[in-house]
Amino acid sequence: MNKATVLALVLSLGLFNVPANAAGDAEAGGKLFKRVCGGCHQVGESARAFFGPQLNNVIGRVAGSTTDYQYSDAMKSSGIVWTREKLAAYIEDPKAVVSGTRMIFWGISDREKIDDLLAYLQLFQAP
Repeated sequence: MNKATVLALVLSLGLFNVPANAAGDAEAGGKLFKRVCGGCHQVGESARAFFGPQLNNVIGRVAGSTTDYQYSDAMKSSGIVWTREKLAAYIEDPKAVVSGTRMIFWGISDREKIDDLLAYLQLFQAP
């Protein structure tokens, strides 16, 4: 095998690994959630609204729809359904996605960290 073939093989193997990493690391996301989100949000069996809504089953949920949290008018009237993509955009820049949100959070610009958080939240989706 010549060097060009080896290089092409190495590059193609690296590209095939990208989608697996794009899904995120739930363990890293859990640590990040506890540090960055856990002061306001809860997940898990005993999760309840706190300074923010509980985030169980958030993917697929209509924004502002849980009954145990008092949402801003902006969130309630946003019409958003929380897909992975919409949540990723919100985590990156909340006020750009829902102008007038009460959430006091500057956002996370690191896509890997966002993917990790989403992988962690995915653990709390009903089957």
